[in-house]
Amino acid sequence: MHRLWSFCRLLPAMGVLAAMSAGAEPNVRLALVGGMLLDGYGGEPVHHAAILLENNRIVAAGPASEIMIPPGTPVIDTRGETMMPGMIEVHAHLVIVGHGDYERWFKWLEEHQRNYPLERVMELSARQLLSAGITSAVDLGAPLRESVRLRERIQSGEVPGPRLSVSGPWLIQEARIFPPNCQLIVHTPTEAARATEDNIRGGADVIKAQGGLTLEEYKAIVEVAHRHHVRVHAHVYEEQAVRDAFTAGVDVLQHVGSAGMPPFNAALVKDIAESGRPVVLTAAHRVWVFPATREFPERLEDPEIGHQFPPDMWTELQDSFKRFHTLGVFKNREQEEFFGDASIGQWIRAGAVIGMGTDSGTPLNFHRDALWREAKVFVDHGMPAAKVITALTWVNARILGKERELGTIEPGKLADILVVKGNPLFDIVALSNVDVVIKDGVAYRDSARIDVGKRDR
Repeated sequence: MHRLWSFCRLLPAMGVLAAMSAGAEPNVRLALVGGMLLDGYGGEPVHHAAILLENNRIVAAGPASEIMIPPGTPVIDTRGETMMPGMIEVHAHLVIVGHGDYERWFKWLEEHQRNYPLERVMELSARQLLSAGITSAVDLGAPLRESVRLRERIQSGEVPGPRLSVSGPWLIQEARIFPPNCQLIVHTPTEAARATEDNIRGGADVIKAQGGLTLEEYKAIVEVAHRHHVRVHAHVYEEQAVRDAFTAGVDVLQHVGSAGMPPFNAALVKDIAESGRPVVLTAAHRVWVFPATREFPERLEDPEIGHQFPPDMWTELQDSFKRFHTLGVFKNREQEEFFGDASIGQWIRAGAVIGMGTDSGTPLNFHRDALWREAKVFVDHGMPAAKVITALTWVNARILGKERELGTIEPGKLADILVVKGNPLFDIVALSNVDVVIKDGVAYRDSARIDVGKRDR
């Protein structure tokens, strides 16, 4: 039997209570019963399973026939569904929401800043991520003060959303696209080191270094960040930038061409794969989102997504999509589509450690559907669905450095659980059919907290 299930009885109450995070309600139990269970490690699924939660921790998981559920415990009926760890998004942008044009979006926000200051936009994005089954996320590029404040509001329970790791403003040589408070301009290793220090002292959980920096600047960023035990993510596209970031010791290589560039030198891919350094391709957000929209433009009008926006904001988004095929972000789409299969295939064939991130919020790339679309791209290119689910959960937890708390369903872990309709091992698109999200022991449907109990089917 898989190693997870050898501990399927209740943990001692004292140990569970000692592990509770601040803010968890005392002596609260919840059970999920009846569905198929995927543990996050990629082991064999457990059918007709049960998960028992106490406060914000998992205390038992396994076949329902072997799990003792204390009398009076509220039960969520998951028959016909799949239970798995909450998904983790390691490349989100909460200040953008899928609008077709960056410049126009930020201009619209400036004109509507009374109703939609950036923190309010980030709050809307956080709700959408949670509704998509994402219980943890990395926000890679936003004003630091607003990022830290939203992270704390989510943690306190004031705002529903995934537990956030935030980078604050990224480090870049020349400002582009986003507002000035989303980026720090650096031109020397000394400036790069100082900016890294400032972000960390301001509360950043991770550092994001943009492409275009020099090898020495990457090294300076990594040296300061690692001194504070903070991980560095690098936004890199061109092969030399990937090599420089890798050589400098950057922890997470984001984009690595985003599957839209010619394959890299085989030796570089081999070196990265053998190092175990994770790559996060964000492959779907241009290379496959555009043809998916071309073939089914109705996806842009999906009311399941639209109801998560204020009406005037949704109207603005719809207007920005009217001629989506002319949008600047897709100007190189023919080249990107030509190289896409080979570019993504190089990492799968090399056996690289692949994390799952989406660049969510970029044009046509809604927070609500970005991650399952990313997962589908990898399944379509030969990565087994079970391995993709492991990447969405356990591997991404390792990228966060939180694999002891997140990413798998086993006793002692935080109670972050996703319930989806159907079987994602048969069809990975089942990840889009989110029923219930449990985050930190609290149950949500469509980002709204729900009263739990036995549900009629």
